[in-house]
Amino acid sequence: SFATKATLVMHMRTHTGERPFSCVRCNASFAQKNSLMKHIRRHTGERPFFCPHCSKSFVQRSSLMKHIHIHTGDRPFSCVHCSSSFTAKSNLTEHMRTHTGERPFSCVHCSASFKWKGHLTAHLRTHTGERPFSCGHCNASFSRKNILVRHICKHTEERRFYCVSCNASFLQKCDLADHMSHRHINKKP
Repeated sequence: SFATKATLVMHMRTHTGERPFSCVRCNASFAQKNSLMKHIRRHTGERPFFCPHCSKSFVQRSSLMKHIHIHTGDRPFSCVHCSSSFTAKSNLTEHMRTHTGERPFSCVHCSASFKWKGHLTAHLRTHTGERPFSCGHCNASFSRKNILVRHICKHTEERRFYCVSCNASFLQKCDLADHMSHRHINKKP
């Protein structure tokens, strides 16, 4: 039973799939008005929830509450299989998949499945060709943020790893090792 008719209406949307609240800036739609309001903050950049311990601010109150655990050192969610503990229940839930092998996020285009939603999101871009992460230094774009971050280093960081055979330079040791295995077979970096 529900306390009000409005609560029942919101609950029924979980069954009907109705999403009457639409974003005017993109094609996202939501079952609840407060979900739309949270979403709009992503467009406006509004971050109304401030940490009392540092200068960070957040779009959602729940994100602030998770963040505060960093300052308090509180890790109330513990794994029953190992010694890991977490500041948020969602982090424990994700961690448990390393023990259970559960892969709840499945690709609709192929048979791939993933432990984490972010990995599915990145994988889907292999089907769509979407490359939403753009370099501010050149016209390169990437399907994953971590690849963009690594790329930006090429513009901003000094190359500390040098090939003794041809004097090529690299940002990361693994790139030098890869170079050696392809260009100078049987030589150590």
